[in-house]
Amino acid sequence: MRVTEILAGKVEPLGERQAPSAIAKVPVTGKVRVGPEGLECDAQGDRKVHGGPEKAIHHYAFDHYAAWRARIGDNPLLQQPGAFGENFSSLGLTEKDVAVGDTFRLGSTVLQVSQGRQPCWKLNYRFGVPDMSMQVQQSGMTGWYYRVLEAGEVEAGDELLLIDRVEPLWTIERLWRALFVDTMNLDELAALIAAPHLPEKQRIYAERRLATRKVESWKKRLTGSE
Repeated sequence: MRVTEILAGKVEPLGERQAPSAIAKVPVTGKVRVGPEGLECDAQGDRKVHGGPEKAIHHYAFDHYAAWRARIGDNPLLQQPGAFGENFSSLGLTEKDVAVGDTFRLGSTVLQVSQGRQPCWKLNYRFGVPDMSMQVQQSGMTGWYYRVLEAGEVEAGDELLLIDRVEPLWTIERLWRALFVDTMNLDELAALIAAPHLPEKQRIYAERRLATRKVESWKKRLTGSE
């Protein structure tokens, strides 16, 4: 399986709020340097919630684009990769196939899947669809993030080679289902907490749900308002 496009963006005002965002990604040609926090030619508009070592690179399956066209119409953003702010685009690999902790070699880098994406309200403005972030969350077509284990260079067309699996049962799809679909399945929440390689923030959500028997509010993340 190959990464067909490498994409990066710069910070620009987004939507009526003019919020700083680099969600608009465009293809990059040639070799791209990857450091501990992702592509060195890429940017993030809000470093509190985007980017950083645990969300260094976002991968989104181009396989999903046809489903989105059927769902929201022939939005011009869906004609080419980059609509969802992804850094990597590919065909043949989805949330059903990828597990937390999967380690890949790409070019001269080594990357490890850290977590699934939790979509935010900026997708609403990006697509001009008021509930786009909620639709992405409900669909499970979220994409996933990598941490960088070994820096190096990548290029469009490089083979993404799986070299290790540490949590094969915890696919991105299963993690999504536990967090956003079957949200109070107590056995699944306990299993999430016990899995050593799952992301700390999601583990905290699971622990809190078990303690309170309530699901945390997603409103601020999905809509931008309290």
